[in-house]
This record gives sequence, C-alpha cells and structure tokens, in this order.
Amino acid sequence: MPICGVELARQSGFSAPMNQPPAAAGRHAPATARNRDPILAVLAPILPAHGLLLEISSGRGEHAAFMTPRLPAGLDWQPTDLDPANLADIDAHARASGCGRIRPAVVLDTTAPRWPVAAADAMLCCNMIHIAPWAAAEGLFAGAARTLPPGAPLVLYGPYRRDGAHTAPSNAAFDDWLQARNPAWGVRCLDSEVTPLAAHHGFRRESVAEMPANNLTVVFRRDAA
Repeated sequence: MPICGVELARQSGFSAPMNQPPAAAGRHAPATARNRDPILAVLAPILPAHGLLLEISSGRGEHAAFMTPRLPAGLDWQPTDLDPANLADIDAHARASGCGRIRPAVVLDTTAPRWPVAAADAMLCCNMIHIAPWAAAEGLFAGAARTLPPGAPLVLYGPYRRDGAHTAPSNAAFDDWLQARNPAWGVRCLDSEVTPLAAHHGFRRESVAEMPANNLTVVFRRDAA
C-alpha cells in the first residue's frame, strides 16, 4: 500500500513538498534543523553501544547524517524509505556526513510481510503514521516485533492527540488539512490508538517527551518473550 506525501508531514505544517532533483549533498527538509537535537537527546541514552539502528521512513536522510556521527562508534544506522526516489538523497547526505556507519538506503514498506532488514537492535520512525493509512502503523509494529529483540527500543516522533484531544490548535488544523487530502491520513491518538496497537504486538510505552512545534518523541520497549 503506497504511502505518499511523507515530506508534507516532515514540515509539520502546510508547505508543499520540494521537488527539485537531489543535489550533491541531498535536498533539505527545514524542520530537521529544528527537531534533530531534541530527538537525539531522547534517543542517545537509550540506544545500545553496538549493533544496528533501523530507521523507518527516512525521507531525505538528514537525521541519519546528523545523528550517526554523534552516536556510539559501534552503532550502525540503516536508513529506509518507501519511495525509491528518496534513496539518492539519503545516500547523498550520508556521504556528505563523512560517517562510514550509515549503510546504503533501502526501500522498505512497513505493510510488507517481510522486510529487507531481518534484524536490528533499535528502531526509529519519524513523521510517518499520521501521513499514511493506519495499515502502515499496524505494519510498523508487526514488523518491529519480528525485527527487534526483547528489551529493544522503538522510538516514534511526530504529532499525536492525547486522550482523544489535540495538544494544540495548530495540530488540529494540520489534522484537518491531512484528512482533506486523504481521509485515511490523520493525527493519531497516542493513548487510544497507538499505545494499544503497540501493546498488541508486545511493546510497552516507556516515556513521552515534548518536542518543538507540538510534537512528541515516544519510546516503546519490546517486552521479554
């Protein structure tokens, strides 16, 4: 099931995607400069010192390029995206970072019954589940349960409703805008939708951190088998 318009969500606003061809260092998403440090502050203390971080829906790959050099030297980063057109940008940013621990980007559809990456030690997914059909979130947790070992973290970033209500008027407007473009999209409720889905697949919610622009970083942890 194709997931389109991912870049719209990365802006957390109403600007259209930029469609210019990839430059030598890759195209840029302006929101990344705002959210990368707060996300890294949550991510760094919970990641293993060695192993593989699997990023779902990497977009243009700027998080990988910024964060990987700042993470433990024993940790590799595997970027992925549903859209094959984004792979060139992801790899260009990886090259520009000068960090050899960012693996070549691969296509990954969360709804597929088998993923191209069979095992990982941690997982990160930013700005995906609100700009995709709910099946993408279902596939994300099902795939994470297949891919991550017990105790591993699954980290989500983006806008969420809490107890059924939006956390800010801007998020409510963004939700209306998303659903006007595709009724299957929308800002999900962390408490009544995402957390129960996570629990169904063996993940418990560990922490919720407030981020810039009324977003949240949510850490789930896979329960012991």
